[in-house]
Amino acid sequence: MSTKKILYIITLAELGGAQANLFDLIEGFHTHYDVHLATSSLGPLTETTQNLGVPVHLLPDLQRAINLIIDSRAVKECIKLIRQLKPDVIHAHSSKAGLVARLAAKATDTPIVFTAHGWGFKPGVPPIRRGVVWTTELLTTPLITKIVCPSLYDKRLAEQYLVGNKNRLVTIPYGLPPTAPSASPTQEPINIIMTARFHEPKEQRVLLRAFAKIQPVTAKLILVGGGDELSLSQDLASELGITDKVEFLGDRTDVPDLLAQSQIFVLLSRYECLPISILEAMRAGLPVIGSNVGGVSEEIEHGVTGFLTPRSDVETVAGALNILIAHPDLRQKMGQAGQQKFLAEFTLNRMLTRMDDLYRSIISRN
Repeated sequence: MSTKKILYIITLAELGGAQANLFDLIEGFHTHYDVHLATSSLGPLTETTQNLGVPVHLLPDLQRAINLIIDSRAVKECIKLIRQLKPDVIHAHSSKAGLVARLAAKATDTPIVFTAHGWGFKPGVPPIRRGVVWTTELLTTPLITKIVCPSLYDKRLAEQYLVGNKNRLVTIPYGLPPTAPSASPTQEPINIIMTARFHEPKEQRVLLRAFAKIQPVTAKLILVGGGDELSLSQDLASELGITDKVEFLGDRTDVPDLLAQSQIFVLLSRYECLPISILEAMRAGLPVIGSNVGGVSEEIEHGVTGFLTPRSDVETVAGALNILIAHPDLRQKMGQAGQQKFLAEFTLNRMLTRMDDLYRSIISRN
């Protein structure tokens, strides 16, 4: 029997959680399937994918912004590529790629899987955008063969907003390779780290305000990531008088090493799916403080592996930081508990096995 072909499609090839998850799939399956990647332009994802010898196809009209003329051209580009490659399964990631790919899949009668890396109609998203996204999903979800929800929260949200049914929805949590450098949470002085892009829905500025309230002042805050709101955070750090205690490192490819050099991990957001950055911190053995939104509570066990805080709550975040700073043994205990939870629930092999079963069931039915 010939090797089955999978076409992965994503809007942008930048650094991000969806891209990291997609690369793990590409790396895990490229020796078992004939794997191809389609995206709008070159970037870190295409570079690492090409290093594996996996073909990359560019769809220049596949853009994040909504433009009916350009989007219609993107659908035509996608249809042309599908007819050229004749994949057995299409697997789309990110909202715009998911919409374009499902229309193209319908036109070519090709099975399609869509991973919902956080629904655009979830609480916390601006109201107008929520309405547009919900209407679009409601109209086009019937075109999808299977919807992968990385968290139970997102699966329940899909059911609540009527964009899926039990037969179409499947929950497959993200997974990471089990080995990575381990942190030393009891080490002093303390490095507090957050790794995230500086744009919605992340809340680095909430963390900066909380950090300005902590004691002792010997702790250091490390912010990793780029984005269009980076300058706003830099300005706020200056306004708060903490620039000498905050490091803005920009985009980095050595995040596991940076985590290993830290003692506390924080991720603050207005809304989330199932943040991969938290899984990376758990794998490193760090205690985690996270906003109680989306699927974050499926990662953090409050009081066991870290602390869940209300959205945008500066005082609660500062309080959690002060507790962890004052108790090195608690940092160690929570970090170890988080590492054990990661190994039990979020390893790469676990994710790949479940995704492979999904692909095979779709191919066999088709």
